[in-house]
Amino acid sequence: MTVFLKFAHLAAIAIWSGGLLVLPFLFWQRGTVADGPDLDRLHRITRFVYVGMTSPAAVIAIGSGTALIFLQATFQEWFSLKMVLVGAMVMLHVVAGLVLGHLFLPNGRFSLFSYLVLTSAYLVLVSAIIWIVLAKPHVDSNDFAPGVFKPGALGQFFSDIRTPTP
Repeated sequence: MTVFLKFAHLAAIAIWSGGLLVLPFLFWQRGTVADGPDLDRLHRITRFVYVGMTSPAAVIAIGSGTALIFLQATFQEWFSLKMVLVGAMVMLHVVAGLVLGHLFLPNGRFSLFSYLVLTSAYLVLVSAIIWIVLAKPHVDSNDFAPGVFKPGALGQFFSDIRTPTP
């Protein structure tokens, strides 16, 4: 079962990452296509890449990854860093959806600068996640946040917050 989940996880990550890297290029094509059947075709292709491929792959990647966490008991600090980067990737996935929602309106546009920034952000995030997973660097949370993982630390952190008395 673990082997199947790993395969599903890796395949979904490949589709998710590839889709996110293709989307900014498709967004940029909006400026080169005039209204008419070509614009309609570009819109359908872009929506299919986002809704039909990239989003389901993201759900499968996150679901299978969550199952793998519990099957393999991956509770190390490098993994927390990976989860932060995956969260950023999810947020940029949502950004792509918001861009797509506005891009094909009558005055929608996506500049070359936006294309370069979004593509670079995806490349950096995907590369960083791959590096962290392969290198599994030693991260000592005590160097930058001492006591965060100590039992009871959350209670001490919020000790200043009092519940109001009626």
